[in-house]
Amino acid sequence: MHKKTTAAVIVAAGKGLRAGFDLPKQYQALSGKTVLQHSTLKFSSFDHTVIVAHPDYFDRIKEVLPGVLVVAGGESRTQSVFNGIKTLRNLSIDYVLIHDAARPMVTPAVIEGVLEGLNTAPAAVPVMRLVDAVKTVRGGAIGHDADRNALVTVQTPQGFHYAPILSAFEALPAEITFSDDIAVAVNAGMAVAQTPGDLNNFKITHPEDLAKAEAIMTEFKTCVGSGYDVHRLVDGDHMYLCGVRIDADKTLLGHSDADVGLHAITDAIFGAMAAGDIGDHFPPTDPQWKGASSDIFLREAGRFVSNAGGSIEHIDVTLICEAPKIKPHRDAMRARIGDVLGLPIDCISVKATTTEQLGFTGRGEGIAAQAVATIRRPR
Repeated sequence: MHKKTTAAVIVAAGKGLRAGFDLPKQYQALSGKTVLQHSTLKFSSFDHTVIVAHPDYFDRIKEVLPGVLVVAGGESRTQSVFNGIKTLRNLSIDYVLIHDAARPMVTPAVIEGVLEGLNTAPAAVPVMRLVDAVKTVRGGAIGHDADRNALVTVQTPQGFHYAPILSAFEALPAEITFSDDIAVAVNAGMAVAQTPGDLNNFKITHPEDLAKAEAIMTEFKTCVGSGYDVHRLVDGDHMYLCGVRIDADKTLLGHSDADVGLHAITDAIFGAMAAGDIGDHFPPTDPQWKGASSDIFLREAGRFVSNAGGSIEHIDVTLICEAPKIKPHRDAMRARIGDVLGLPIDCISVKATTTEQLGFTGRGEGIAAQAVATIRRPR
């Protein structure tokens, strides 16, 4: 199956200060990063990211988000988004998601929901149903009830099949503007899938919104993930376990360096983040991981946690084998895991056990590892 190529366009072109900020809201500090950084990093797994901004802030953006493509906005939101998506013309993009920089609280579930919606329709938008009574207002007076069942509020990211939405923007007269990008799709006759929004995916508009976001981001929960991995033993002269080379008369067989310990830890970290497993992020069918050091996988799992605003609190891994003996290498393994994840050694436990010569590990046919990762992450 063809893997969809994804791009994110982060709309940050506004320069207004009318909300009472000293800088545009997208450059305000929020829990150790700018609002724009939080919004952009939520799409770090995408193949391409474009930020649309006012040229006055290009240097500021490139300082905190190096390597991200930044393009100038236009006179309206519609023109700014067009400037962003047309820069992707030559990159064979399948899906493009357009997101307001001022929505730093977007969750992976909302993003994934939009991507899933694009499997069934050329456009998708996260929506929220109205729960309060809705009234009409005429001349300042409360009027009749409005049918709230016929109304929704919409959020970003708003997702599209790339070619149709590019054509829809290209067909718009220069003077036409819309309040959001789904309106462009509807104007072009594109079907739109409705996907779940999130109450915390609100738009920073006023200083009190920033304070609310700060309060939410500083609320954390503790999550625990487990990982388990097995690799076959074959003839060889060394193996890697928990990042340490060990001379032996056997080696571990795998697509990468087959470091069963680091693979189990990586799985545990992704599990604690409810983000799939190592195979989802580093498919064994991908030739770029042939013979790769498993340090790469573990380091990227650590970055995934950091980009989501979380922190790894503790790692516990158990190696299950008859040989080699783990105890002489245990402290080196703990130190290596700590180096990769940026953790002190007292946050890392490495243990070993045998199966009393029972099963495939007891017969020396393979080595297994199980790991637990404890992670503190925003609610």
